[in-house]
Amino acid sequence: MSSVTRDYYEILSVERTADGEEIKRSYRRLALKYHPDRNPGDAEAEIKFKEAAAAYEVLSDPEKRKLYDQYGHEGLRQSRGPAAHDFSRMNVEDIFSMFNDIFGGGGGGGFGGQRRGVARGYDLETEVELTFEEVSTGVEREVHFTRLDVCETCTGTGAKKGSSPIKCPTCAGQGKVQQTGFGGMFRMVTACPACRGRGQIIKDFCEACKGKGRMPRKRTISVKIPAGVMDGQAVRVGGEGEPPPPEISPGGEGIRGDLHVAIRVAHHELFEREEDNLLLNLPVSFAQATLGAEIEVPTIGGKAALTIPRGTQPGETFSVKGKGLPNLRSGRPGDLVVTVIIEVPRKLTKAQEKLLREYAASEDQAVLPETQGFWKKVKEMMNGA
Repeated sequence: MSSVTRDYYEILSVERTADGEEIKRSYRRLALKYHPDRNPGDAEAEIKFKEAAAAYEVLSDPEKRKLYDQYGHEGLRQSRGPAAHDFSRMNVEDIFSMFNDIFGGGGGGGFGGQRRGVARGYDLETEVELTFEEVSTGVEREVHFTRLDVCETCTGTGAKKGSSPIKCPTCAGQGKVQQTGFGGMFRMVTACPACRGRGQIIKDFCEACKGKGRMPRKRTISVKIPAGVMDGQAVRVGGEGEPPPPEISPGGEGIRGDLHVAIRVAHHELFEREEDNLLLNLPVSFAQATLGAEIEVPTIGGKAALTIPRGTQPGETFSVKGKGLPNLRSGRPGDLVVTVIIEVPRKLTKAQEKLLREYAASEDQAVLPETQGFWKKVKEMMNGA
């Protein structure tokens, strides 16, 4: 197979209506999962990494995406030649450049690689769930996560104290090997699977990290989340990711990756959100809708007065200015949009029923009699026939 045949939207697990942020989040998740540095020697992970890169390269570009939506893969090939968007032929540096655009690395191969000669570590991602009330005011939350840090016992070398590594016989100390795939259709230089890119083999492993040079450590930090964040957005905390991988910088010298705190906004029992506006379905009585009323409506963190005009119809909407959620950039609040739902009472007192019947009679509307139901009349009619 010389070109991608799977649907790009399927590869990124997004709907065809997905916006740019959704596409970026999905690519970021897949790239973290299948990155070659985290899956050394895994050919399937390598293919999935390149597939995701090819899909993102097209779907993140409005013109390419429009062409793909209209004509599919064939349209892309005809526009730029047979090899266009063939993930098996994608330049690895281009993929890493795209990857760094997502993860903030800047420059080629910055994710777990080199950025202008400076090693950079992995970015990490975690999630926090916020209530509408927290979105309204902003909040400072403790975030718990686990990251790989330099092993203190071996200072990142992976070797037992007093021992020395030897040159890797697989890559002759180069740390890289050339691989072919798809029947020789492409060649790619990847980290050596034997030494994982270090160029050296450790005979006597560090007892603490088992030769990995890194140890998982739990970490807790406080993260300020601004008011107005949307579900799916992320707060980037610089330098809270992992140090450069041991095959590049055993001692962890260089630039740490970042921590991306993805926001999830919990469902609210009363409100729905539409951008910065809050939507509320408000039950009102027949009398209130007919005669008009002053009503207190709930808001996030309080109440607000709302005037229901005389003759309000079911489904009509009214806005309470400034009672929505704040805009993330400007801080300006949206509105509370109230949709009127007219409730029909299931039970009436005798006095209420008497008044309602008098009203019905005044407008010449037929209503069921007090003592004779519909089906009783039907039965009498059938018996008479």
